[in-house]
Amino acid sequence: MYKISMLCKRVFDIFFLLVALIVLSPIFLILPVIIKLDSKGTVFFKQNRRGLNGRIFTMYKFRSMTQDAEQSGAGIFNYKGDPRITRVGQIIRNTSLDELPQLVNVLKGDMSLVGPRPCVTYELGDFNSLNKKYRKRFQAIPGITGLAQVSGRNNISWEKKVELDNEYIDKFVKWGIF
Repeated sequence: MYKISMLCKRVFDIFFLLVALIVLSPIFLILPVIIKLDSKGTVFFKQNRRGLNGRIFTMYKFRSMTQDAEQSGAGIFNYKGDPRITRVGQIIRNTSLDELPQLVNVLKGDMSLVGPRPCVTYELGDFNSLNKKYRKRFQAIPGITGLAQVSGRNNISWEKKVELDNEYIDKFVKWGIF
């Protein structure tokens, strides 16, 4: 049953991805130009993340912060009024348009539309020494959105996010894509 659910989820991801790419193509054409006009640097932000079974992959986003922002200020963390966030970056973050390039990750099979958000490779420390609760999050393909994101996004604690991610995994194993 689990393998059938995984196959159905992949078929759904690909179908939705193709529709989304058609509908969102104007944004994919216009947004890079706006990002380049707003600030110096690349259009895309690439970052190594941990996915299914802890495998490392490169996740893509539209760049919303100044170039090399991870090496300054609060590092991988940001805060309200963070000066590293560009003017256009503030808008695309508030509307989640910065996440659109992750559709490429879905196409590659690194991510799914729904699942636990993938963490930065060094965010949790040594992967092999993670406790059972934290490791469980890596039993599913990470998603662009997930139960933790629709339940409060950045307004809930890390522990609550982990709890919700694990709840999603339990429900997926039990109910599949439904």
